[in-house]
Amino acid sequence: MPRFAANLTMLFNEVEFLDRFAAAASAGFKGVEYLFPYAYPKDELAERLRAHDLVQALHNLPCGDWDAGDRGIACHPDRTGEFQDGVGQAIDYATALGCTRLNCLAGVAPAGAAPDRLRETFVANLRFAAEALAKAAITLLTEPINTRDVPGFYLCRSDQALAIIDEVGAPNLALQYDVYHMQIMEGDLAPTIERNLDRIAHVQVADTPGRHEPGSGEINYPFLFDHLDRLGYEGWIGCEYRPGAGTTDGLGWVRPYLV
Repeated sequence: MPRFAANLTMLFNEVEFLDRFAAAASAGFKGVEYLFPYAYPKDELAERLRAHDLVQALHNLPCGDWDAGDRGIACHPDRTGEFQDGVGQAIDYATALGCTRLNCLAGVAPAGAAPDRLRETFVANLRFAAEALAKAAITLLTEPINTRDVPGFYLCRSDQALAIIDEVGAPNLALQYDVYHMQIMEGDLAPTIERNLDRIAHVQVADTPGRHEPGSGEINYPFLFDHLDRLGYEGWIGCEYRPGAGTTDGLGWVRPYLV
């Protein structure tokens, strides 16, 4: 049966962030993820996980200044030092939280940057991060994101991501497959997942249009969840969606899986 992790950046926004761990556990979730932990002391986050018997399934590497519009810096040629410092910070947090998956956001391509230079920078940064994370027994992920929501995002298709993963050549680098983003960019969800299952280490879900809960839009999620089960997917499925009308009221789709 699929394992679902509540994304605390998106879900349970009815309460303050540190109270969302209790809310997720009360709803039946066994795992959580969120974009970034760095605004909070790692010991405080670890205590919330312990208190509510939750697994930290995932968080991202530092991405630059999110409030200023950064959506990752891994493809930015002039920010490699900042990226490398962020890898160290991410490992420090992941170790404290028992998190074995870290996602690297490529970022929006800087205006005027040569495509070859962007790819070279991204590959080099992934190699650096993968080597550092391997020493801490952590898997590095990278995630294609749709360019409708994030115009200019560098990594935007699954085949592009897999080609870069091949070029990096690190055994602990895998694909984070976000169903919402890939439905927008390319569709063909079930065959893509089946073809690349051994390279997918984390899945995220939201429906489209709207990025609301599964069952609110065009994606046949019951089929996809059964498909993942049949294929033997053992990773987490992160619930990274915007509740359409309150988190708890919108959890009917996932309750059968939380027993």
